[in-house]
Amino acid sequence: MEHVIRASGAIAEVDRLVILGSQAILGAFPDAPAELLTSLEADIYPPDRIERADLIDGSIGEDSLFHETFGYYAHGVGPETALLPARWQSRLVSIQNENTNRIEGLCLSPVDLAVSKLLAGREKDAAFVRSMIRFDMLTADAITAVAPELSESLRRRLLDTIRLL
Repeated sequence: MEHVIRASGAIAEVDRLVILGSQAILGAFPDAPAELLTSLEADIYPPDRIERADLIDGSIGEDSLFHETFGYYAHGVGPETALLPARWQSRLVSIQNENTNRIEGLCLSPVDLAVSKLLAGREKDAAFVRSMIRFDMLTADAITAVAPELSESLRRRLLDTIRLL
């Protein structure tokens, strides 16, 4: 993740990036179980220069030389990619160190990651959240606690999905 943050920041010429998707788990859990790290991509965008997400995607995205060389890649996305609770930005988890060249990667918190996964509605995402719960990274109650931050229709959908977990 540090490499993707460093490369994405350099390409987009920014000092902050938002990481959505499953690899955001590395913000809160840098030593996350391998079962949660199967994705080869990091969904990422520069919040202050959103239009540069395409530059990231074109430079170090899927099937790029970067991907071929390192076996993983950055998927430049936009903020609309994930359905998130209203206060998700207040819960972002920062990755910033010498390995990121002091570029800050702002990862979704585990609860917001779980919400976005459950609202995506895919079985692989539900399995990811079940694994997060099994590894004690969060609880169903924690997910339910942020449900009031969603619109009524999304709140109902989230609560119905949690019951099925």
